[in-house]
Amino acid sequence: MSRFLSGLARSLAGRRHKWFLLGAWAVLLAVALPFAAKIGTVTKNEATSTMPRTAQSTQVAVQAKKFGSNQTVPALIVYSRDGGITRADRARVEQDRAALARFSASGKISGPEAAKDGDALLLTVQLLDKGENVPERTKAIRAELAGKDDAGLHVKVAGAAGQVTDHVAVYDDLDSNLLILSAIIVAVLLLLTYRSPFLWLLPLIAVGVASRVATAVAYWFAQNLDLPVSGPSQGVMTVLVFGVGTDYALLLVARYREELHRHADRHKAMAEALRRSGPAVVASAATVAVAMLCLLFADLNSSRGLGALGAIGVLSALVVMMTLLPALLVVVGRWAFWPLIPREGTEPRSARGVWTRISSFLAKRARLVWTVSAAVIAALGFGLLGLHVGLTPAQQLRHTPESAIGQDIIGAHYPAGAPAPTTVVAPSASANRVAAVLAGTPGVASVPRTEMSLDGTLAKISVVLADPADSDRAGQTVDRLRDALATQTPNSGANVGGPTATALDKLRAGSADQRLVIPLALIVIGGILMLLLRSIVAPLLLLVTVVLSYLAALGVSHLLFKNVFGFAGVDESWTLMGFVFLVALGVDYNIFLMHRIKEEVGVIGHRRGVLAGLTSTGGVITNAGVILAATFAVIATLPSVSLAEAGVVVSVGVLLDTFVVRSLLVPALALDVGKRLWWPNRPWPSTPLAAPPRRRQVVTHADD
Repeated sequence: MSRFLSGLARSLAGRRHKWFLLGAWAVLLAVALPFAAKIGTVTKNEATSTMPRTAQSTQVAVQAKKFGSNQTVPALIVYSRDGGITRADRARVEQDRAALARFSASGKISGPEAAKDGDALLLTVQLLDKGENVPERTKAIRAELAGKDDAGLHVKVAGAAGQVTDHVAVYDDLDSNLLILSAIIVAVLLLLTYRSPFLWLLPLIAVGVASRVATAVAYWFAQNLDLPVSGPSQGVMTVLVFGVGTDYALLLVARYREELHRHADRHKAMAEALRRSGPAVVASAATVAVAMLCLLFADLNSSRGLGALGAIGVLSALVVMMTLLPALLVVVGRWAFWPLIPREGTEPRSARGVWTRISSFLAKRARLVWTVSAAVIAALGFGLLGLHVGLTPAQQLRHTPESAIGQDIIGAHYPAGAPAPTTVVAPSASANRVAAVLAGTPGVASVPRTEMSLDGTLAKISVVLADPADSDRAGQTVDRLRDALATQTPNSGANVGGPTATALDKLRAGSADQRLVIPLALIVIGGILMLLLRSIVAPLLLLVTVVLSYLAALGVSHLLFKNVFGFAGVDESWTLMGFVFLVALGVDYNIFLMHRIKEEVGVIGHRRGVLAGLTSTGGVITNAGVILAATFAVIATLPSVSLAEAGVVVSVGVLLDTFVVRSLLVPALALDVGKRLWWPNRPWPSTPLAAPPRRRQVVTHADD
């Protein structure tokens, strides 16, 4: 394997191969860009893209498509006035009813339905559910109503159509906006890191290529293998590519600069840098990619889609940063580092600095450091107390959309479940029997409507619940409906769906996914670490530290959500996806650290090797962590609460891992555990060394 890696490194950094690589990537980019531009054509933000695969609510959403042209989405237009609806208001509503009929699938509008308190009127427009038809028509209805405001009369468009329109608006131009913001942040941080007016451009070019390649690959998978691609997962993939791609670039450039001080030939320096840093980068990418792929075993479609896209993004970043970036660096030569040009035979930047002082302190107080660090991290985990998992549709946006305001108005004047009725789909032969069971179930206000599919085989029954759709009591009613149908009509094939059932199914699927995917991810990541480090003890300790870091990150994030951002809870999918991201990325940095420590231990012994490994990687890994946290912080600015929570959790977790876990806890544990850390392997020298070799006395990295 070592001989293979050495040969591959020499090939990638060869005098002729660099031009071949540049030409090959130019061709690949020209091919990829048109496909990347088509990603919007396969992006689906429909409800089923975030729902559990096997849940009844998902089956209802799928079965609803069999209603063909009869498949509609209700837009509820509510008119309200404090003190009571006037005669002029009623005339206005009738005018709107006639004017808006052209938007209805049937050409007719239901209502107006008067509230019992006399303060509201309700129109129901059934919009044809086809492609982008619902958001477009809902926007047109709102535009039609906006120019006819009367003093004191409030008009809002709500219902399922309003919710879909408000949520789709969040993802308009999401990928391009995240791409631009991520590029700006990475460019600024690279400029500050390298302190060179030229060097930062090369990693940025490479990571930009990786982003477009990943998007093109995602498009191909979506087009040919039916990979689910949604706006949120596509946006997270873009940020992930920029984050991990920049990390790999920092590690490679740091090692390359180190080797330039030892080699006159830049090609040999790059070959050595690839040979020494390549295994850590490959292992890191494999860890993150495999962790992402573990999400394919989840039941939630949102988790499965993100898992596949995340793996595509990480592997694209790996390939580009290990082939295109070395070619760019070698072509430009040493001048890329101007004004701090590394010369052969000159002393690299001295390791005398903050990381030398940290290493010296750890050498004297290892047990105290890891004990205090572990206690602090554990204490931060108590921030999880009172954590509420699950968000209603109105709580999933950081601003209050028109649909949420309208839902509240409808709920205040009509039966609580009217704005978001439950839907039951059953074979038409058992429709009457099913409807009777539904009507007799406690918690049901009414069963107002039954629709037949075009082929006459299915019936869609609307059920208005007595309680608000997002309440716990409504969820209990859904459970009673399912139990009643299972016992009283056991062979009817009825499925209960709609907003309340969907929220309930997503919450339960998220809990089940955690119980399955988290142990699976830990086993897989632990196996990769054991193969890389040839040890059992070290991987187990690393996994414990990153799990503690994850709990601490969730605890801190929960306090931020509650007291700073004002979020109502945590989206059910991100407790799992946050774990996968943070464990994978936390192990990512520990791989960089432990791989270098193992290399040093094999030359100068365990204790010196741990300290030298920390000193040599401290700056570059810290810079990488700051850049990765900053790129994910971009997501925290988005109007989607789910995505904002993802950005906060990952940013907080990466910073904790960078400045506490990897800088203090892991090295201190390694020193205190001693040579047992490598059991059953023996990477240290067979004979004691009086002093470390000269090349190990001076350690360099991207930035002290």
